Parts: sequence; C-alpha cells; structure tokens
Amino acid sequence: MNENPRLTCSVIGAGPVGLTLAKALADAGHKVLAIATSDEDRRDRVNQLMPGLFIGDAAAVSSGSDLVIFAIPGNQIPDLVQELVESESLKAGQILISTSPDYGYEVFAPAYSVGIIPLALHPAIKFTGFGSIDRARLQESYVGVDGPEQVLPIAQMLAMEIGGEPIHIPSEARKNYAEAISVAGTFTNLIVGQSIKLLEDAGVSKPRNLLSGILRSSLEESLRNSVTEIDPADLLEGDID
Repeated sequence: MNENPRLTCSVIGAGPVGLTLAKALADAGHKVLAIATSDEDRRDRVNQLMPGLFIGDAAAVSSGSDLVIFAIPGNQIPDLVQELVESESLKAGQILISTSPDYGYEVFAPAYSVGIIPLALHPAIKFTGFGSIDRARLQESYVGVDGPEQVLPIAQMLAMEIGGEPIHIPSEARKNYAEAISVAGTFTNLIVGQSIKLLEDAGVSKPRNLLSGILRSSLEESLRNSVTEIDPADLLEGDID
C-alpha cells in the first residue's frame, strides 16, 4: 500500500457498490475518510469492514475530501448535488464520481459552477454484498468510464487502480449501455431461476451444481459467437443454429 495517499476520499452510499469501492480505493493507497448512510444495518456493516471510518450525512462526508463517490441511484444525484452546492459542501477541483450505469458525468451539472471535476465510473459486474467476492470480481472486470475529454484520463486511471479495465462509454452510448447491463443481469437471473425450479420440480438433486457447467459453457459460447439477434421462438425449440 502507498504510504503517501494521493487522494482523500469519501463515499455517499454504503451498499455493496459503495463499500466495495471504498475498500478498493483504500487498497490502492488512497485515504478513505468517510461514508454516508442513514441505514443502521449498513452502519454496522461499515464498522465491520472498515472500522474507524467516519459515518455521517452527505454534506458532512463530502466536505474536505478530494474525491467523492456517489454510489446511489443516478436519479437521486442531481437534487443531492444541488443541496450540497447550496450548503457549500463542495469545493473547486473536487472530483465527483457517479457509479450509475444509467447516468453519465452530466448528472453533476448543478455543481459545474463550483468548479468540480465530474466523472462517471461504473464497474460492469453484479455486486453480491459479500465483500470478498465483490472485491475479487472487481479486479477482473471492465469499468465503463466517462468525463470531459481533458479529465477522462483521471477516470481511466482510477478504474485501473481499483483493479478493472477501463472502457470509454460516451454520452451518446449511455442509453444503450445501461439497457445492455440491465438486460444481461435481469435475464440471467430469470433464466437461471426458471431452470433451477424445473429441476427442483422434477426432483433432481443438486440442481445448481448440475446447471453450472451448461450455464458457463453456454455463456462462453454465446460471447464467442456474438449472437446479437435471437427469435424468442428459437429458445423454445432448443439449439440455435
């Protein structure tokens, strides 16, 4: 670990994304100062994973940090940022990062007048809430990044420091990117859940173990073949040519 951290960091949101990124930044040598949450269960989780970390409200944790990660739903960010501007909790040169797949760096527009540096950084993984699993997945993930051209390298550098591979998602690609992420996660859950239930109903033992091989190989084959359009009827027929 770097003995001279380059950035002081705070995180707004103590869910799986916020906690994982806080730990990743600390592992990369940055100094994580605080995290914002009002949920008592999440406060306990923070104390378990990162004891000694200050826990407060968004205004308290934002003030004084070089970098603030907004690990909350993107549609909540503009109003919160406006409140932080009005309370003078943000400062010129402060790096603000959105982790939402749906919203790019423009979500920080209410704070442009302050002179902040707006970035978007979205790890393209499914967070589980289990710190060790999420941290390991983060280190082998791609990270969608965006920002104004002159500061985009900062987002790319941070993505690499937390263990990911940065890939630029410009504003015009944001809608399709968010939809692709949603479809991949939602349909995977639906397909796996339905398959498990079918096997359980049939009395097959260890359905999850049985499915693991076909799911992994099917995913690898689908990615290899780059199938982009499938007739839903084909899914009911069996193999796709």
